[in-house]
Amino acid sequence: MTEVSGSLSNRKQTLLAMVEFALVAAVFVADRRHLIPFSKTPFLLAVGWISLRMRAMRWRHIGLRLYRSWPTTLALGAAVGISMELLDLFVTKIVLVRLTGRPPDLSDFLPIVGNLKLAIASLVLAWVVAALGEELVWRGYLMNRVAGLFGNGRASWLVSLLVVSALFGYAHSNQGTAGIFQEAFSGLLLGLAYLVCGRNLAVPIVAHGVTDSIDFILIYTGTYPGLPLR
Repeated sequence: MTEVSGSLSNRKQTLLAMVEFALVAAVFVADRRHLIPFSKTPFLLAVGWISLRMRAMRWRHIGLRLYRSWPTTLALGAAVGISMELLDLFVTKIVLVRLTGRPPDLSDFLPIVGNLKLAIASLVLAWVVAALGEELVWRGYLMNRVAGLFGNGRASWLVSLLVVSALFGYAHSNQGTAGIFQEAFSGLLLGLAYLVCGRNLAVPIVAHGVTDSIDFILIYTGTYPGLPLR
């Protein structure tokens, strides 16, 4: 990241970063005012793509590549995803319910219960928009940009991990307070996977897709813990 970005002067780097974060903030504001249909991820993805192009970079420069090989990528990603899901279902949610008095608000997903077509469509969107799109945006683009503000050192990446994970949780505010903390924690784990794998996005993408797939299967069957069935 630093080597390629070095072609831009420090002043231009700072100005570009200010414009980028202003655009990201604008997307969040527009979403809060219900001006963005469906998902803000495509809009954030567009900002990230423009940012990379301005720096003469590609997505592979921030980690969009296999982790060693296809078998290793899929196996490690699935292992991380299943571990995250088990932790979420049997530890995180229980703790959050005790702390907040209620589980994450998943009422938006109620139409999926018993609806096979909608469940299949949700699984496809989970892999395309959430797994691929959100990992490119949050772990790829935003973590690199925040770390870049502080020099890309070890402390910079720690700050980036915490800040971006918190923002990731806030981006799911429609799920209530418990949902914000739950998603922030998930973002933290995905960010750690990104860093531990040498800033490789393939493993978090697979892990994210696996966790969301399990969630939608449980929601479809009406067995997801805390789902407000009527």
